[in-house]
Amino acid sequence: MPERLYGIRHHGPGSARAVVQELERQPPQVLLVEGPPEADDLVRWVADAGLEPPVALLGYATDDPRRAAFWPFAVFSPEWQAIRWAVSHGVPVRFFDLPFAYRMGGNAAGRLTQPGPAQPDLTQPDLAQASPEQSDPAQAEVSPPGPSGTDAGSPSDAAESDVDSAGRSPEAAGEPGGADGPGPGTAVERVPQRPVDPIGELAAAAGYDDPERWWEDVVEHRGMPAFEAIAEAMTAIRDDSPEDPDDLVREAYMRTVLRETRKKYDDIAVVCGAWHVPALTRKVAVKDDVALLKGRRKEKVSFTWVPWTYGRLASWSGYGAGVRSPGWYHHLFSTADEVVTRWLVDAAGVLRAEGVPTSSAHIIEATRLAEALATLRGRPLAGLAEVTEAAEAVMCDGEPLRVSLISNRLVVGERLGGVPEDMPGVPLAKDLANQQRALRLKPEALDRDLELDLRKEIGLQRSRLLHRLRILGVPWGEPPQARRGTTGTFREEWRLRWQPEFAVRLVEGSMFGTTVASAATAKVTRAAADAETLADVTALVETCLLADLTGAYPPVLAALDVRAALDADVNHLMAAIPALARTLRYGDVRQTDVAGLATVTASLLVRVCAGLPSAVGSVSDEAARLLRDRIDGVHSAVGLLADDDLRQRWLGTLASLAGRGDLHGLLAGRLTRLLMDAGRLDAVEVRRRLRLPLTVGTPPAHGAAWVEGFLSGGGLLLVHDDALLALLDEWLADIPADAFDSVLPLLRRTFGAFESGERRAIGERVSGKVRATQEAGALGFDTERADLVLPTLSALLGRGITAGEAR
Repeated sequence: MPERLYGIRHHGPGSARAVVQELERQPPQVLLVEGPPEADDLVRWVADAGLEPPVALLGYATDDPRRAAFWPFAVFSPEWQAIRWAVSHGVPVRFFDLPFAYRMGGNAAGRLTQPGPAQPDLTQPDLAQASPEQSDPAQAEVSPPGPSGTDAGSPSDAAESDVDSAGRSPEAAGEPGGADGPGPGTAVERVPQRPVDPIGELAAAAGYDDPERWWEDVVEHRGMPAFEAIAEAMTAIRDDSPEDPDDLVREAYMRTVLRETRKKYDDIAVVCGAWHVPALTRKVAVKDDVALLKGRRKEKVSFTWVPWTYGRLASWSGYGAGVRSPGWYHHLFSTADEVVTRWLVDAAGVLRAEGVPTSSAHIIEATRLAEALATLRGRPLAGLAEVTEAAEAVMCDGEPLRVSLISNRLVVGERLGGVPEDMPGVPLAKDLANQQRALRLKPEALDRDLELDLRKEIGLQRSRLLHRLRILGVPWGEPPQARRGTTGTFREEWRLRWQPEFAVRLVEGSMFGTTVASAATAKVTRAAADAETLADVTALVETCLLADLTGAYPPVLAALDVRAALDADVNHLMAAIPALARTLRYGDVRQTDVAGLATVTASLLVRVCAGLPSAVGSVSDEAARLLRDRIDGVHSAVGLLADDDLRQRWLGTLASLAGRGDLHGLLAGRLTRLLMDAGRLDAVEVRRRLRLPLTVGTPPAHGAAWVEGFLSGGGLLLVHDDALLALLDEWLADIPADAFDSVLPLLRRTFGAFESGERRAIGERVSGKVRATQEAGALGFDTERADLVLPTLSALLGRGITAGEAR
């Protein structure tokens, strides 16, 4: 008996129902499914209740886990339903696509897969939240497997493909929701892209401009057409389409497996992308297939099951075999009757959860509207377009944000799958799973805000776990430093979101250790040994504090000593001190032993005090600004150290510098302000120093820079010191007209940095002074000069302004 070929659309619920019906009607002796043969041993896990879709097969090069691929499955995926049926009925299942090991090993022509990008920064891994507007940057590193074109079911090797502005691969950008595009696997090798969109071709032939709508009308609402008809349509399309070299190799291997299977079984069922059906029925000589496969070499690969999300099944995520609306397809597959009504009930629940009043009357009216729209458009049943428009009009009052909420929660649906606890995997992933259960931190696909109290043991342990994962390149949580700068408090706020790609990062991290703590320690230790600058090592010191990596402290401190001794740049030394001071100051908050760090920090500060006098002389404006920022950072750090001897040494250094004649105005003003705030200078001395750069004969730019440096700490000083405000006011009034244009940008930048309340208070004090002058009988300004602005005021206000009105 010839094998029965079931050409399907990947992640098509109509295809899933039809395949199960055919398997029930004609049970085979063996089932062949498009997929990686190396995963055959994992098929048995499909019968485990703990393996809950969406899930994916993760394959990776054993020696280089960065080269990886996923084969995702949803509950409505035809392959998943076929495998579940076979396992439950005791029918052998075999994947029969080209082995992933061949893709990793390259071919006879020498085209090898390329390793992924470099490791992310230890302290700031870059992994943004995926959304329809902006997909996750990690997609470019390890993409969900998707089509190498827009065919009807072949896996793609496109993880290294370029992405468009929406984060999608070029083929996915023009592909209608993965309309049975190439199948679920994505290796990391770039291959020629197929320009054919079979579902789009069939939809166009039927007079549809939207392939998804055609699929709903023909397959989901009216029943799946005969598989023979699909095979005939695919044959016609392929006859007029260019062949993809990668497809030819894969299909040669599929035919080889079919020949071997025929020797053992008489009744064979094959589930594969519809695109491949013509190639599997075509008469091809054995020698031709052997020639295509000859010379390929294998690389050692490993496989496991990992959780997946519906967001990663969506076509906008860059997954070419994805569908536009996985949540909607899940609903179509799992709902037996009243599809539209039940969907709108769920939509009402989403709105109510966000405080939007939605009654039963809304649901009834929206259902009627959706059905009426379907009737007007000649559709057999209301589809996603109709229920969305009905919900928008009746339940959302036309509010785009409410429609977007329903789309995110239901149309896409961020459902996260699960795998059994005893699933074979790397020890690092096992350790993380154990800690997640112990700390009651369940991975979720949706954003979740988490507030931690570090005074409680569970809050402290959760914080340490999240920081350790970031070191391993698994940014499960957005760190508190990036949100509110709460490093040194007893409270942290995190935003958690689990991404499927983290499974690959955990495999990569397993090369450093078998537990999260040991792997993070080993990775920090290696980073310290490889660090080239003092700043790199300093960042690692703070990382050790946040993650409580006591085992990494000795090598990190040793590297810090070495880099500090070799680095003679005062700017680098000053840049290192703030992080070290924060570590010392807040080590007790996190119950972290930071012994030995105080000596290193004190040594650096002593070197800064010794080298700063030679670094501040005759510097440019840009260098002065950088030094000002560095000095501010060290000054704040010294306040955290709570060491009076170091504080007095630092202030003594600033005092010796502040009076130098060759000091840049910005630095002179800033040092004067710091010394005044520290109690080293009184108000009388500050006003005397301020008069020096503001006297006649001093370049106005130098005076403006001095004022900028002095006031960069805030404007409250001018609010409370009348003498200082008057001094600045007199200086501003005396600036020559030809120099004012060059001084104005500096002054604008200075006063623009003040808080709005400070600026308002300063303005009120100045205007009060003017009123007092007017009441004393003097206008306080040159009337002839003031009259010059009247034409401009008249133009701005749209009417003539007299001199009397202006005054």
